[in-house]
Amino acid sequence: MDNFLSKVELINNAINGFVWGLPMLVLLVGTGILMTCLTKFFQISHFKHWISNTIGGIFKDSKVTAHTQKEDTQISQFQSLCTALAATIGTGNIAGVAAAIASGGPGAIFWMWIVAFFGMMTNFSENVLGIYYRRRNEKNEWCGGAMYYLRDGLGSKKGCRHLGSFLAILFSIFCICASFGIGNMGQVNSIAVNMNSAFGVPSIITGICLMIFGALVIVGGLKRIAAVTEKLVPFMAIIYLICAIIVCLFHINQFGAVFVSIFKGAFGMKAVGGGIVGSGISMAVQWGMKRGVFSNEAGLGSSVMVHSSSNVREPVVQGMWGIFEVFADTIVVCTITAFAVLSSGLVDLDTGVVLSSQVSTALVAEAFSTVFGKFGSGFIAISILLFAFSTTLGWSQYGSKAFEYLFGRKNIKFYQIIFVLFIVIGATMDLSLAWDISDTLNGMMAIPNLIGVLTLSGTVVKITKNYIDRILLNKDVRPMLSALEDIQRKHEEEIKA
Repeated sequence: MDNFLSKVELINNAINGFVWGLPMLVLLVGTGILMTCLTKFFQISHFKHWISNTIGGIFKDSKVTAHTQKEDTQISQFQSLCTALAATIGTGNIAGVAAAIASGGPGAIFWMWIVAFFGMMTNFSENVLGIYYRRRNEKNEWCGGAMYYLRDGLGSKKGCRHLGSFLAILFSIFCICASFGIGNMGQVNSIAVNMNSAFGVPSIITGICLMIFGALVIVGGLKRIAAVTEKLVPFMAIIYLICAIIVCLFHINQFGAVFVSIFKGAFGMKAVGGGIVGSGISMAVQWGMKRGVFSNEAGLGSSVMVHSSSNVREPVVQGMWGIFEVFADTIVVCTITAFAVLSSGLVDLDTGVVLSSQVSTALVAEAFSTVFGKFGSGFIAISILLFAFSTTLGWSQYGSKAFEYLFGRKNIKFYQIIFVLFIVIGATMDLSLAWDISDTLNGMMAIPNLIGVLTLSGTVVKITKNYIDRILLNKDVRPMLSALEDIQRKHEEEIKA
């Protein structure tokens, strides 16, 4: 078994090096930069509008949080956000941030911010396309995601029909595989390791308990997952943020040095761990971007599969929820985690060397322990349990949608059973291998999705301009809400003509 795992690790490292090389990082960030420019920096120029129509809408617009009827297969806008955040706010926000600092130095946090800033518009574009190209299945459920805008969007372009269908299938395969990596084994393994170190619970026991709880929710489908996550996500995020902010406030005198360390490390003004400056900045960029993507998933095309199930009609409205998702996940949660670690004295801010022997989640736990004592490590273990388990719930839905695209709605139960069984495997495997596999599958999943976003960037711009003209400028123009509706209308106009 050990020999087999060694071979798997060697193969995975080779693929990971290729997938996360310079071309991939250029494609990932470049897509976000392009969509930011084409939409005229929508995340900044319309900041007040998207804030008031997302998190602000929860307090003033009942339609945002209103539950759909029991027999309705749609979910509310807030439920779609919570399910998406359940999948993104996970170990990436705790263990991922610590891993980025340990491997790339404090400068990695700056590049995490860069990925998030441009990733807002990548996620926006994915959600706009997801709503615009979504379809109903035989159970009247909305089905949307990269596979649909690849097949029906890219595939509708001249000479691209077969290419669009091929990339849609490729994306679905990678998504199913990634759901077992980033969404299952990586998350569950972090839970098992932390429950063992904090409370002495054997990994196999943790795996079996999570498998049982997971089965009760996952087999119930999207409506049950959404019902759980809309209660779990806000609660766990608020409690974690309050405690993390308290840690930061206790070390607020270090904030100036933390900012200096982040910016110096980001631009290679000092080497990570006293190494070569060029190597230091390379590690900071690579780890900041990898952990940024692992955290907010912008560019993977994952969360759009849940966002597309929302009861919203306007593609741009759901796109704005995508912007908020990345903002909340990385700019808020990851940043506060990073400052809690960097200000606690566990990292030499001059050299970027981690002074603690702890790694990953344990490093964050030690930072919390500087303020809360023994309670700190226990709190992080519980936080990881809630964060990571909610991520597993969210990713089970992503994998289900990809599986449905390939094999049909009636076969989803087979996927769900296998997914639940893999929870036990994830709990007992090597932590570093679980993370490496997750990184590899992330990159492979992003490639076909980003090709789709790039080739359909003009469609995103048209839909966004149409929304701005109608809603913000009060122009009398016909709305662009659905590709099916637009095709049908065009067909009717041609018949009349």
